[in-house]
Amino acid sequence: MKYLLLRLKRFCGFLVGIVFLISGILKLLDPVGSGLVMDEYFSFLHIGFMGFAAKPLGVMSALMEALIGTALMTGVWRKISGIIALAFQGLFTLVTVLLVIFNPDMDCGCFGEAVHLTHWQTFIKNLVLLALLSAYYFPTKMLGQPKPRKYVSFSIVAVSLVLLTGYSLRYIPLVDFTDFKPSAILQAANTGTADADRFESVFVYEKDGKEETFSLGHLPDSTWTFVRTETRERFSSDDDLVLSIMDDDGIYHDEFAAEGKVVVISVYDIDRRAAAWVETARFIDILAHSGFTPILLVSSSYEDVRKRLEGLPDGVLPVLESCMYYSDYKTLVTMNRSNGGATYFDDGLLIRKWAASAYPDESVLKDIYDSANTEILIGQSTRGSLTFQSFLLYVFAVLLLL
Repeated sequence: MKYLLLRLKRFCGFLVGIVFLISGILKLLDPVGSGLVMDEYFSFLHIGFMGFAAKPLGVMSALMEALIGTALMTGVWRKISGIIALAFQGLFTLVTVLLVIFNPDMDCGCFGEAVHLTHWQTFIKNLVLLALLSAYYFPTKMLGQPKPRKYVSFSIVAVSLVLLTGYSLRYIPLVDFTDFKPSAILQAANTGTADADRFESVFVYEKDGKEETFSLGHLPDSTWTFVRTETRERFSSDDDLVLSIMDDDGIYHDEFAAEGKVVVISVYDIDRRAAAWVETARFIDILAHSGFTPILLVSSSYEDVRKRLEGLPDGVLPVLESCMYYSDYKTLVTMNRSNGGATYFDDGLLIRKWAASAYPDESVLKDIYDSANTEILIGQSTRGSLTFQSFLLYVFAVLLLL
């Protein structure tokens, strides 16, 4: 009987650990998004003055959540990890009670952008996790001891999580869960077009002699064979995105990003190093030489930007101003998580993104210019998804098999 009780307690802790680990990893994939969620909580709790710490606290919270989940799954330091997990979950539950009562227009951010829950769904989820944690932790004298090798598996996963965090802070997310994901279409690309003339691309794959169609966001596994691309009628335009582009006179030119091969460089925070602006100007020149139309979108006014750009080397400011327009902060930070990141549109179809730290060179841009959009979309989407799936499989293999 005692053995069964011990196994049940460990199972409860293991289940909570899985939730904590997956939740933390999904948020670590998107540090900027985690910071935005934290900032929303600060505003809701009327401590908006803490906004400057939103991103660091969001990343630290996500990393801590993932590490707690790892500890619960491996069973290391059971008393310490159990009490920390209870404190975390208790705090989450209390905040969720406030969300249920006041019902603000915000997402809990429990699983980043990947999964969206209502306030009531979040509250029920937190109560279940709190109950499981209580069953795991009490009584503490029955927690038992882990196998020594589990400390090794915990250490390996912990290092892997830190490396994932470092990667995510430098580059854009491996998997894009925002509305501005590859294959999305700008609303301006369909302006004046009848619904019956609106089309989208789907991908046909074959397995065991049977063909099926898939969208870009739901491609099959490697056991399927790509056959061809088909174009079909779009029955709804609800997913179309609005990218506002305003000039110095306050006139909107949303169609600029929906005509031809356009690369939008989005700067949602103009407080960048001078070297970053110089690199952006250099990239704009490369884009123009490669046949693309560059657009620099900033979220501040012309006066603020001009003041910030004072003192740049000769020739840099004219390049930036030649293609500079304005948009809102929320749109720019959603479109590309990297401040100064580049997003490629072909006739309004979002094809690919780059972080500011990973601008492509001229040879890569020329290859992209000459390549079919389908090839780029499939390659980029599959590469990011497979990398993320491989990371998850690696983490769970270490935790379960080591």
